[in-house]
Amino acid sequence: MARVFRGGAGFARPENALKRADELEAIGQKAAALQTLHDVICSKKHRTWSKTFESIMLRHVELCVDMKKRNYAKEALLQYRNMCHQVNINSLEEVIKHFLKRAADKAEEAQAKAAAVTLDVEDLEEDASPEELMLSYVSGEKNKDRTDRELVTPWFRFLWESYRSVLEILRTNPKLEPLYAMTATKAFHFCLQYKRTTEFKRLCDILRQHLTNLVNKFRDQRDAGPESMTMHLESRFEQLRVACELELWGEAFRSVEDIQQLIALTKKTPKQPQLASYYTRLTQIFAVSDSPLYHAFAWLKLFSFARQHARGMVSADYQQMATSVLLAALAILPYERGTATAGRAASDVVAAEQEKERANRMATILGFAVDAKKDARSLLTRPALLATINSSNLLALVPAEVRAIHDALSQDFSPLELCHRLTPLLEKLPELAAQQLSGAAPVRTVALDKYVPALKQAAVLRLLKQLSEVYSVMRISELAAMVPFYSFAEVEAVVVDAVKYDYLQMRVDHRNGTLHFGGQQVESDKVRVHLASVAKRLAKAVTMMSPQPLPLAAAEEARRQAVIKAARSTLEAEHLKAVARKMVIEKQKEEAERALFEAEQMEAARKAQAQRAHELAEDKRRREEAARRETERLQREMEEREQEELRAHLGARNIKVKEGEKLEKTAVIKDIMSERIKEQQELERRMARFAKNMDHLERARREEEAPYLEAAWKQRQEADRAYWEAAQTEAARLHRQAWEVDIEEKKRLAHMVPDKEVFKNLIMQRRETEFQALRRERERRMAEMRAQRKFEREIARRKAYVTRCRLEVEQRMQALEEQRRREEEARKKAEEAERQRKLDEALAKQRAREEEIERRKAEERAGLGLAAPSAAAAAAPTGPKFLPPHLRAAAAAGAPAAAPPAPAAPAAPAAPAEEEAGGWRRRGPEAPPRDYGPPRDSWRGGDRDRDMPPRDMPSRDMPPRDMPPREAPAPAAGKFVPPALRNRQDGGAPPSGAAPPPSSGGAYRPPNRR
Repeated sequence: MARVFRGGAGFARPENALKRADELEAIGQKAAALQTLHDVICSKKHRTWSKTFESIMLRHVELCVDMKKRNYAKEALLQYRNMCHQVNINSLEEVIKHFLKRAADKAEEAQAKAAAVTLDVEDLEEDASPEELMLSYVSGEKNKDRTDRELVTPWFRFLWESYRSVLEILRTNPKLEPLYAMTATKAFHFCLQYKRTTEFKRLCDILRQHLTNLVNKFRDQRDAGPESMTMHLESRFEQLRVACELELWGEAFRSVEDIQQLIALTKKTPKQPQLASYYTRLTQIFAVSDSPLYHAFAWLKLFSFARQHARGMVSADYQQMATSVLLAALAILPYERGTATAGRAASDVVAAEQEKERANRMATILGFAVDAKKDARSLLTRPALLATINSSNLLALVPAEVRAIHDALSQDFSPLELCHRLTPLLEKLPELAAQQLSGAAPVRTVALDKYVPALKQAAVLRLLKQLSEVYSVMRISELAAMVPFYSFAEVEAVVVDAVKYDYLQMRVDHRNGTLHFGGQQVESDKVRVHLASVAKRLAKAVTMMSPQPLPLAAAEEARRQAVIKAARSTLEAEHLKAVARKMVIEKQKEEAERALFEAEQMEAARKAQAQRAHELAEDKRRREEAARRETERLQREMEEREQEELRAHLGARNIKVKEGEKLEKTAVIKDIMSERIKEQQELERRMARFAKNMDHLERARREEEAPYLEAAWKQRQEADRAYWEAAQTEAARLHRQAWEVDIEEKKRLAHMVPDKEVFKNLIMQRRETEFQALRRERERRMAEMRAQRKFEREIARRKAYVTRCRLEVEQRMQALEEQRRREEEARKKAEEAERQRKLDEALAKQRAREEEIERRKAEERAGLGLAAPSAAAAAAPTGPKFLPPHLRAAAAAGAPAAAPPAPAAPAAPAAPAEEEAGGWRRRGPEAPPRDYGPPRDSWRGGDRDRDMPPRDMPSRDMPPRDMPPREAPAPAAGKFVPPALRNRQDGGAPPSGAAPPPSSGGAYRPPNRR
């Protein structure tokens, strides 16, 4: 017996697992193969996608479908989605498509097999067997039902669970939205093909829950998710179509609400074919739900949409659709059946708000743009619909018979002939809709006969309304004669319904056989109007009878005058009383209105608060209920999965489990473990016994077979030798025979040798010629190639030489430029040093000359008997030339070196240090007043100006000639030193940017005259 594979250690490479699964499947162990692939997919070692995993998944889902392991497939698909959603999402799409296709194929195969089993009857004339009869009586089922339950239902259940699992897997990934929509569409087609209404309802609930979760997710992320919403919208249109074809009108209406919610979220108008299908389905839904008003509005929207957007429709299509619109509008009852408790509903604010909200919701569903704060009940009414039909010129498109029906039910006033005129017209309606519409129309056929009962009831109501305006009492027989298509019992039912909803005021007296129009009590407004009308008519009649007033008697006239006089006297007081009473009444009314308004406001606030509290509580309850249901669902799924796993384990061990029995996981695991231990121990004991028996058998077999083997070996050796000798003899014979044949062939071909040599020589000569020509051509090409390469090398060498020369020239130019720059810098430094030297010499000569002049002046003063100035005064700058304070000490220190000492003179008191350091800006009280000499013009024209050298001549080294004495002392020694040259007297370098000093002498020479 083959040993069942129980799984093993993880595979290092996924390819090995796939090979192992194929081997296991080849020997019939599909469960082991599935477990091997499942372990690889769910292993934590394999988290990177590759093409091999796609092959593993395809094989895995095939095995899951064959073995109906939905939980295995779902778990593997979840793991595979996490593996490839960032790498290759198309791989997951291919796997899911393959999974669903294989499951659908299996379901179709099971259905075909069930049909074949049902039809596979050996003898059609043979009666059923006793066993089949007893089974049919006990179970109450037919053969086909039992066959479907055994063969088809399990595969349908598996396919349905597969669709649910795939939708659950794909709902959280935005990249998988197209695949999600495709799966939902396939699930719709499954429900439609096999008429699975229960599964369709569950599918709609699942999709609705997924949409709610998606909307909440996007609301938290402040994102509308337009692509996802658009795909959900397309799925809802398909859901609406399938629901209408399955005649699940409740789900169809909820699908319509889902479509409106998605349109509000996406804020986009759906495509034209989708809108046409939407309005077509609305007409069907409202027709089934007995809502003629909304049915007529849906037909009107469908006709308007087809008139605006449909292309290719013929006039017959417009005529039939317009006829449907008009008949649907005329079939609406002139009263609403939900207003029997209008008084109570009007007082109930909550009921009024609910009615308003319902009207707004229905208007939105029908495609009207309605504000949420406004009331749409006035928009969706029969008069509004008829007014829209008249304004849109729709009556011009309908046939004459339908136009006559419209005139009779909405315009004409002929109660005695109304029903007789309508009877032949209503009988012609089925004939008007016999022709089918073209392919461009949104609907294929139009059923007009379904409006006949409603039109008859509307005709009876209009007849009774017109009769109530003409008659007050009428016989029942006359009314029955006026309505040929109804019996009086049916007319009475119509009357009861109209009276119930306050459309008519009638009473039926069966005792007298009469009808009484109007109520038993006349209303107060009608009484007031009636009495006023009677008074006016009587006054008019009296005026017509006696146009002139009759003269009154004297007593009557006196009484009349007294009454008039009393009335005039009390008129003012009565007026004041009336005004006061009116003011009191107005004040009371205002107070009552204020109190009523406050009470209404308080009541409205209380109701609003109660409504908010109720909504919050309801919302909280719904959330808690949804959470509880979700928790219960997850718990239930976990329990179902555990039960399935436990049943699978028990089924693999051939342990029967009762249908519906709940298994305990711990007990089952304990039983399984104990059974495995027992099996392992029993297997070990059997293996030990088997090994011992095999050892003895093998030893005995070898002892017994030894002489037989020896004899067989000798016999085989002799047979081999005989075979070898025979083979050698046969080979020699064949070789001799072949040699003789070759000798004969050689003799036969010997006379052809000369011809062969001649042919060979010709071939060799031709080939030699061709070879030489090819060799010369090759040498020529090689020479050309060598010349070309030589030319290219020469060009390359020349280019390299030019480049090298240019580089050398550039380097030489850069070196020359650098050398010129260095020479220029050296020259500039030398010129600067030479200029500095000349400047220093000029300054030294200038100082010597000034000292000589001072010495001579001192000698002249000594010769004239004047007192010599003090050293400080002599050193202080006088005259027009200014000497800064920081240069005076240097000038005084350099004076003795430039000239011999002056003759002794009376010493004068030294100037204070403060005056010497203070400069010309701060002069002490002891300093003598300065004398600047004669005016500038006379000084320039004097002898001093004549004896001084010109500015443009070089200064003389010899001292000037003697000058005549002057009355005022001459300016002190020293000239003005520019600021740029002051620091040079101390041996410092000139500041940057200063003007160059004069080349010789004390006068300044501009650069162009040096």
